[in-house]
Amino acid sequence: MGADGVEAVKSLALMISATDLRRLARERLKDARVLHRSRRHNGAAYICGYVIELALKARICRHLRWAGFPETKSEFDLSLKTHDLDVLLMLSGQERRIKRNFLAEWSAVAAWDPEVRYKAGVSATRSDVEAMIKAAAALLKTLCP
Repeated sequence: MGADGVEAVKSLALMISATDLRRLARERLKDARVLHRSRRHNGAAYICGYVIELALKARICRHLRWAGFPETKSEFDLSLKTHDLDVLLMLSGQERRIKRNFLAEWSAVAAWDPEVRYKAGVSATRSDVEAMIKAAAALLKTLCP
């Protein structure tokens, strides 16, 4: 095996597996519920968006028949380093189905912005978070059966 082949094997070993992405999405949904019960609504809302990001990345792996999703800077030469849920949904092969059958759920999470973690004064309401958790659970179930 040449040097390029060795680098490719090393790179694959660093990728986060689709199985781990699904597991992490389910764990983060549990975290969002705990934060919500603790009245930590901003944290719960943030985590809900992350749940969908992980689920979409797992679905992209399934759609493209990849064992894992790029995780390191060198693996992102494919320009897939994004947190934009609309872009990830498009790449997942599920955009039409989600927007046709789960539009309300998608609308509840689609405006998620990972940069909100750096913004002071942003406040999610209890009802916003309840809707996001419900939407994230439904989308996770359909994206990662």
